[in-house]
Amino acid sequence: MIYQNHPKQLISVDCVVFGYQNEQLKLLLFERDLEPAKGELSLVGGWVNENKSVEDAAAQVLLHLTGLSDIFLKQVSVFSKPDRDPGGRVISVVFYALINIEDHNQKLVDEFGAKWWPVDQLPNLVFDHNLMVEKALEKLQQLATYELVGRDLLAEQFTITQLRNLYNSIFQREFDPGNFRKKILSLKAMDRLDIKDTSESKKGAFYYQFKSQEEINISERIVKL
Repeated sequence: MIYQNHPKQLISVDCVVFGYQNEQLKLLLFERDLEPAKGELSLVGGWVNENKSVEDAAAQVLLHLTGLSDIFLKQVSVFSKPDRDPGGRVISVVFYALINIEDHNQKLVDEFGAKWWPVDQLPNLVFDHNLMVEKALEKLQQLATYELVGRDLLAEQFTITQLRNLYNSIFQREFDPGNFRKKILSLKAMDRLDIKDTSESKKGAFYYQFKSQEEINISERIVKL
């Protein structure tokens, strides 16, 4: 082996798993079952084996935990401070994922002792995991600025109000209903259906669904920050 005289490092993946439920952006956390910090709240993650890429390792973690294989997964950053993990020299590659909470295997999540936490009510997490969440949320907000987010978080059919509530939770601020509606419809990324949600008013609100990725061509920013 050419590099045998060089020090070896442990490499892990940590997954910031975002879900959406009851108009709240949520994060999947679990209690660590190993030392150090056993029993404390942590992101979900695992080790990168020699025969796997970091992307494959992250996808495997999510499959094992949620039962879902077709998950939006995007790299956030690499966390490599020498003292970031008191258990040893561990370099962590962080990803964030978007899943529809209604789609995942709740039984698997329960078996791992994992729970969904509102992003705006997060407790203290182990090591540098709070910083990981902060960076992942920034990445999600950047994505939502340039692309229409919701395909992986909302039901197949949704109202514009439901989409706006999702954006409110992602950016943690209220968007003006009229301006948001005008901006979203101008993107021509959704099809209006001939059915309405009448749960909020007698007049009702039309349901929409996302066009296929091939049909969508978004060239302007959704949100001007």
